Amino acid sequence: MRVAVAEDSGIFRQALVTLLTTAGIEVTVAAGSGEELLALVAEDPPDVAIVDLHMPPTHTNEGVVAGRALLARHPGIGVLVLSAYNETPQAMELFRDQPRRVGYLLKDHVTDVESLCGALERVRRGEVVIDPDVVSRLVEARHRERELSRLSGREREVLELMAEGHSNAGIGKRLHLSARTVEDHVRAIFTKLKITSSGGPPGPQDSNKRVLAVLTWLRAAETR
Repeated sequence: MRVAVAEDSGIFRQALVTLLTTAGIEVTVAAGSGEELLALVAEDPPDVAIVDLHMPPTHTNEGVVAGRALLARHPGIGVLVLSAYNETPQAMELFRDQPRRVGYLLKDHVTDVESLCGALERVRRGEVVIDPDVVSRLVEARHRERELSRLSGREREVLELMAEGHSNAGIGKRLHLSARTVEDHVRAIFTKLKITSSGGPPGPQDSNKRVLAVLTWLRAAETR
């Protein structure tokens, strides 16, 4: 198997090269950025490219951008993105319109050369490899989206303002609603999201329930 590596950390990049070479894998390219990777593999694409998610210049999603460019320019190549963090929006962007030859793994879970080589081989064969923690988070995100779908448009507006830290009085002023109407919306939000402070049936509004409701909103927003 021929593998290209893109990793901005010189130490981690060299460790990957050494690890792969020891396992009998030919490392064709060792790049420090996505742009460098794309330029170096243009004439001689590898079987699979291992790409760090965060690389120069912005250290945000360069790995996914480079991976999608590789898939577009070289249809037979495989791409395995390694990330230090469970960033499900980036994972979903990688898998968008590309159901084959892609993988997304958390660096902490690549604990030995056998698991890494196994993932590379699966991607090379055309399979999709997704870290179990990423799958769990995606499932949870879908569940949260279903929960939020129970809310009316006005209730979503109220919840968004709660997430921004506004009190009921502040929400009422912004949305031109009476205090009683805001309370009704907040109570409905708690009920529809099944949020309670004690595990029992929804009771009077309290700060802990507001925090739980806001967390539901923020977590769902992370995946959009």
